[in-house]
Amino acid sequence: MSNTLTILHANLAKGFRGGERQTELLIRALSKHFKIKQLLACRKDSPLRIRLSDVENLSFVSANNQLSGHYEAPHADVVHAHEAKAVHWAYLHKRLRKTPYVITRRVDVVVKDKWLNKKTYSNASALVGISTIIANQIRDKQWGEVYQIPSTLAHLEVDHKEGEKFRNAFPGKTIIGHVGALVDKHKGQKVLIEAAALIEKSHPSLHFVFFGDGADKEELESLSKGINNITWMGFKPKIGDYLPYFDLFAFPSRNEGLGSTLLDVMDAGVPIIATNVGGIPDIVIDNETGLLIKPNDSLVMKEAIIKLSNDKALQEKLVKGAKSQIKNYTPQKMAERYFSLYKKIKASS
Repeated sequence: MSNTLTILHANLAKGFRGGERQTELLIRALSKHFKIKQLLACRKDSPLRIRLSDVENLSFVSANNQLSGHYEAPHADVVHAHEAKAVHWAYLHKRLRKTPYVITRRVDVVVKDKWLNKKTYSNASALVGISTIIANQIRDKQWGEVYQIPSTLAHLEVDHKEGEKFRNAFPGKTIIGHVGALVDKHKGQKVLIEAAALIEKSHPSLHFVFFGDGADKEELESLSKGINNITWMGFKPKIGDYLPYFDLFAFPSRNEGLGSTLLDVMDAGVPIIATNVGGIPDIVIDNETGLLIKPNDSLVMKEAIIKLSNDKALQEKLVKGAKSQIKNYTPQKMAERYFSLYKKIKASS
């Protein structure tokens, strides 16, 4: 029997958001740092297929829903479920193929006490929360052994020509950047729009730039009409081109599993203002790696932006602290933690 570990990742999401990016980063890091065979069960139209097409020792299994792909999948030592539909897929796969599985939970919402949730979680060999708050929420359920393995930064590539073109579009301005899905109940963009309106006349050099797309796009853009210090940039597939050209980064989330975007902002050397919700405090340590403020308060956000924009020494301190912090959040670190967990599950199964 081969000693090479075979991992069957499962991600049945239709689009490509934070969880899918972390799935991609883990698969790439495992391929780079370990002798391992990997499979990915995903939809036929999953963006992950194109994004991961160059990874060695990776094969795809077509699974358009929770019921499909189980008998087409080659044998694996461990299934890794990366999102909600994949949890059900992994549970069914265990029933059909006897393969142990691990669940990674990425959202800071308490798992509901439904029969199916209890069944799928308690049958997993390991449960992973990406932040302290999520890991503790799972532990409270007492459904199995819980580990905390955080998400990772992406080491985004930068096209400086594109970045400078963006920067030059705002001469004489201090750019407050925001990146996130345009879903206010999650990312809190309305708070930032209100803060921009409060600042517009008193601090005309401060300019807010929003990157992203989402369900609330039209409503948010409509709310900002007449506010002259806001620019909407839309979704950019290569966001790494722009991050280093922000002066500050504002992250007004109302809830957040961890906020891995913050890790990429830290990697880009940009000082951060973020809300004290979900897993964000794992990353943003107030006055050390960023400024942490209470959520849902545009006045507090406004004051923090003005304070940080006027204090170069504080900006430098936060950037330095952040650079030190992100050493614990690299793709290799994440891959090492999961590889160790996979081996433990295989040995005990």
